[in-house]
Amino acid sequence: MSISTPPMTATPPKGMVSIPGGTFLMGSADFYPEERPVHPVTVDGFWMDEHPVTVGAFRRFAKATGYVTVAERELEPAAYPDAVPADLVPGALVFRMAAGPVDLGDWRQWWEYVPDACWRRPRGDGRSLHGQELHPVTQVSFEDATAYATWAGKTLPTEAEWEFAARGGLEGATFPWGEEFSPKGRRMANTWHGSFPWQYLPASKANLFPGTTAVRTYPPNNYGLYDIVGNVWEWTSDHYTTRHRDPGPKPCCAPRNPHVGEPVGAEGSTGRVALRVTKGGSHLCSPNYCLRYRPAARQGQSEDTATCHLGFRCILRPRLQERA
Repeated sequence: MSISTPPMTATPPKGMVSIPGGTFLMGSADFYPEERPVHPVTVDGFWMDEHPVTVGAFRRFAKATGYVTVAERELEPAAYPDAVPADLVPGALVFRMAAGPVDLGDWRQWWEYVPDACWRRPRGDGRSLHGQELHPVTQVSFEDATAYATWAGKTLPTEAEWEFAARGGLEGATFPWGEEFSPKGRRMANTWHGSFPWQYLPASKANLFPGTTAVRTYPPNNYGLYDIVGNVWEWTSDHYTTRHRDPGPKPCCAPRNPHVGEPVGAEGSTGRVALRVTKGGSHLCSPNYCLRYRPAARQGQSEDTATCHLGFRCILRPRLQERA
């Protein structure tokens, strides 16, 4: 890997770490098709939040601005012409643990749209987030993440920036910490142990059920980033494509893909919802279903989606600010 001199001359803002610019090999040829082809990418240096945005931080944002997330908003009946009006209530997707082995090709076996589920009540069961201020905020859409980032004076990372930072300088390594999933038996991230989605082997008595853990529970990578894989998926600013574009022999610079997702909604609808790249996997990722708690792993998510395992972190680009 070729690392250039970091453009930042000042100390990183509180809660952020310096990520040096450089060229790296993005993607993987060893796992899922959407991670291919492996190709060189160059990114400038930047600052990145050392962990995902927490419930406490998002609460301060919502209180200061009065912001209402997508999952909390009333639904427009015209957008769902075939839906029963009584079902058109604010809510979001919540994971439900299965009672036994199920068809892994049918996500409805473990996901459920739950009325009232939102960042304040991620499971939609009325329980507050008391005592979980240091857990990653979830049930936030791309719009919600972008609104927070703007308020904080930051932005969301591109996919390339995120992956470069997640690798922590370990060129081509499977995980942010190396090749071995659990070195010397140590759990390195909040991921699913057992057979998803019905058998869960807890990490401790404090983590008896699948869910988020407080940030910094697990070790950081070499750049000082916590929870860069596992815990929650993280939004990036890039649009999703089913494969990386191959730029040829010369490295590209933090590519942005101007593509949108497939039509969604009622049959015959012409509406389109953009898909954004999410990275890092979550506490629901398991080798028997979703081995995506790796820097190269990627997934397309519609911008209006909110789930109990999806969050975000922000970056600052000092070099771009200095040029302004």
